[in-house]
Amino acid sequence: MVFIATEVLLFWFIWKYDAAKREGPATFIHGSHTLEVIWTVIPAVLLLFLAIYQMNAWADVKMRRPMMPPTVEVVGRQFEWRLRYPGRDGELGTPDDLFLVNDLHVPVNEEVLIQLKSMDVLHSFFLPNLRIKQDAVPGMKIPVWFKATETGQFDIVCAELCGWGHYKMKGRITIEPREDFEAWLERKYREQEATQPSAELEMARND
Repeated sequence: MVFIATEVLLFWFIWKYDAAKREGPATFIHGSHTLEVIWTVIPAVLLLFLAIYQMNAWADVKMRRPMMPPTVEVVGRQFEWRLRYPGRDGELGTPDDLFLVNDLHVPVNEEVLIQLKSMDVLHSFFLPNLRIKQDAVPGMKIPVWFKATETGQFDIVCAELCGWGHYKMKGRITIEPREDFEAWLERKYREQEATQPSAELEMARND
């Protein structure tokens, strides 16, 4: 709207004050100090109001971390998203953790806390449909939290140029009811356990 109004006024001034249609020299007008003060003060006041008014919204997104253990750890690595869910003991960093790649699942209508890390270079964890974007910085653990309110499958992308394979650093987030999420976790636990050697076989190998 501002662009259209500006261009219309510009065209009108060019047409109205065309030198070929006017007689005599042009006159110079310095302008109005009062008008300049007004159009400087009003935007400054509006911007100050917006800056103060949005502080709570910014704090809710970036400052007020929910008091809960991480739902999942997300690690950016050229060129994939590595995921680690707590095992059945509910704690990250224990032997029964669940490891996946590019396949993030979260329950709907619940707070989700992600522990974001990078294994190599700077990445950017971007969930366009959830309006979540956070840089993954090497050497840092960054909390990211949200509450998804609609079920479905959506994209996970990297929004930071991270190397030759940046274009293919894609994943999927599935938002589903709690019972479906628990069933998916249990299925993945069993699949992971099926690929691990049994305790008897490990003992035989050690002997």
